[in-house]
Amino acid sequence: MKKTLLFLFSAGVLLNATTVAPTAVAAELVQKEELKVAMMPNYPPLEFKDPATGQLTGMDYDLGMEIGKRLNRKISWQEIGFEQMVNAIATKRIDMILSGMTDTKARQPVATFVDYYHSGPQFYTTVAHTEINQMQDLCGKKVGTSRRTTFPAEIAAWSQANCEAAGKPAIVVVGAEGTADARTQLRQGRIEGVVQGSETLPYIMNLEKETYKPLGKAFAYQVTGMGIAKEDTALIDGVKSVLSAMIADGTYLRILTKWGMQDGAVQDVTLNGGK
Repeated sequence: MKKTLLFLFSAGVLLNATTVAPTAVAAELVQKEELKVAMMPNYPPLEFKDPATGQLTGMDYDLGMEIGKRLNRKISWQEIGFEQMVNAIATKRIDMILSGMTDTKARQPVATFVDYYHSGPQFYTTVAHTEINQMQDLCGKKVGTSRRTTFPAEIAAWSQANCEAAGKPAIVVVGAEGTADARTQLRQGRIEGVVQGSETLPYIMNLEKETYKPLGKAFAYQVTGMGIAKEDTALIDGVKSVLSAMIADGTYLRILTKWGMQDGAVQDVTLNGGK
């Protein structure tokens, strides 16, 4: 027997898990012909531009397009600098952030985060650095990471607990314009290590074979969320509902597996689970 999964929307209406009819959506969401979604396509495989076509692609892109389909809303992707995204939510220039953003307490006063992935920062270096084989080997060395993320503070905290506490010199954190910039500096010999999300490292290592080597495992736990203005409860509930349905029917895991990111899959959708 073919079964259709039904789930409850905030307005108290039952919605079909495959698609959401416009008449079934809360009035606030019906009024939006399109959803403006912020993305900075420089973080493969979550979001990037296909080198051959210049088109947006990646895990977040696929998730966003499926969410738009199920809400029966066009997704209008807005390329916005990562550091400007939370402010863009506050000023209502965008409806949602879907760009690998970490759900943190500092961001929650402005946005409610629909959490959809978990990962953590990870150290790595080039295979040419034969003297660096474990995380502690980076004590006293320069490590680059995107300055717009929570990674600089997390590197400093790890350094204090594992380098300075052991009487070793602290890691020198170098803020980069993004992970691509940090990798360039690493290859050029300007820094000795890089930190980026553990979910993206396998993709980079496969793209540039025999170039990088990971050091240890992720040293902090992070929750990645889709940021939505706190007062936009219709959109929050709608996204949470369709994402839950995508998990239930297997679509969510298929998208993650397509990009090799299934290890960070969540079992249930939560709101504001970041610390």
